[in-house]
Amino acid sequence: MSTTEFDLVVIGGGPGGYVAALRAAQLKLSVAVVEANHLGGICLNWGCIPTKALLRASEINHLLHDLGQFGFAADNPRFDFQKVVARSRAVSKQLSGGVAHLLKKAKVPVFDGLAKLSGVSGKKRKIEVTLKDGAKTVLTATNVILATGARARALPGLEPDGKFVWSYREALVPEELPKRLLVIGSGAIGTEFASFYRNMGSEVTLVEVADRVLPVEDEEISKLARTAFEKQGMKVLTGAKVGPLKKSSLEVNVDIEAGGKTHSLTFDRVISAVGIVGNVENIGLEGTRIVVEKTHIVTDELCRTGESGVYAIGDVAGAPWLAHKASHEAVMCVESIAGRHVHPIDATKIPGCTYCRPQIASVGYTEAKAKAAGYEVRVGRFPFIGNGKAIAMGEVDGLVKTVFDAKTGELLGAHMIGAEVTEMIQGYVIARSGELTEAELKETVFPHPTISESMHEAVLAAYDGALHF
Repeated sequence: MSTTEFDLVVIGGGPGGYVAALRAAQLKLSVAVVEANHLGGICLNWGCIPTKALLRASEINHLLHDLGQFGFAADNPRFDFQKVVARSRAVSKQLSGGVAHLLKKAKVPVFDGLAKLSGVSGKKRKIEVTLKDGAKTVLTATNVILATGARARALPGLEPDGKFVWSYREALVPEELPKRLLVIGSGAIGTEFASFYRNMGSEVTLVEVADRVLPVEDEEISKLARTAFEKQGMKVLTGAKVGPLKKSSLEVNVDIEAGGKTHSLTFDRVISAVGIVGNVENIGLEGTRIVVEKTHIVTDELCRTGESGVYAIGDVAGAPWLAHKASHEAVMCVESIAGRHVHPIDATKIPGCTYCRPQIASVGYTEAKAKAAGYEVRVGRFPFIGNGKAIAMGEVDGLVKTVFDAKTGELLGAHMIGAEVTEMIQGYVIARSGELTEAELKETVFPHPTISESMHEAVLAAYDGALHF
């Protein structure tokens, strides 16, 4: 084959795209990646990774101001905000470089530029690539994976302006710490930024149009999260409507309607975190049988689009918008192309994690959704205040909640809030993926002392009763 003819071309080098290319190379398929910006995509460069680096810094700042409970004292703890931001950018750069190394090691060519579908030649599909220097080349491939990702949704009147109104990009590289910050949207992105800036010292107002924060989570978890946020000093407004922003030379004034009242508030900066839209423009979908609904490409359970030989994975293919979902789809999709037997992804077995303080993690059905689906449920709850490790760590604000099918014992869902729950949720994910029942989970031995013991207690609470609460 020439260097422009491949078994597979992957458009997009994010956590879906680069993983697809690596798996294809392992399966001896000739594969190339086309990436318009940075390898690693939004996740490594402007999402998952840099936000976690910032949040780690804010956790340290929080601890430095709460040392008294551990018997320590530090006079006038302070930070260099630009160094905090610079570290997060360095972490992203390191990991993006790591992706480049992996692709080079796997002998996967990377084309730096914009790609679009440009017709069919025989049994091969043509992909036109406009390189960064303006030159154009045409690749051909039997199969194409669209992994172009998504970008922040901009609502009328809330468009990022690079100064007063930020998307996640501007919020990751601020020149200085805003004193007064408005965060619009309380999903994962909004609450993580709200936590970071609040823990660094900003006065934060968190606004949500729904009747509760983190509206996709279990209702009990949402209530506990709101209580925790307000305890930290955040102002939280739900069922809220944000009026037009009135910008002066130094600040932003806005009227927010919530709870039958109008709040006239002033901020230094505003973060708009009101969802994402798929990157479906300018990739050659016109004239194909590929269907786009609400800015996302429609696929079947094996990521196939309406166009033969063209697949879509990750954020561009719709919810849940999670990097680990994109990576899993990538492997499944490539193995299907290679002729291997694969299992379609069950969205109820994909964990969701939010890295605010306290952390939130979940998998499967909420209690309300399980009941709405017709299940008779048994629910178990165990608070962190009953866990020895949590008390020793000074992290007693937390809860583990389990939802079981009362008839079969199937674990339908698990929902957690508290320290390190994003590291613990995988235990319940394995339980759901392995179709374990309460019988196996009750007999599982959890190590002591660990916060994960709360997971066992939450199972026991749904049946025999928790032992330590």
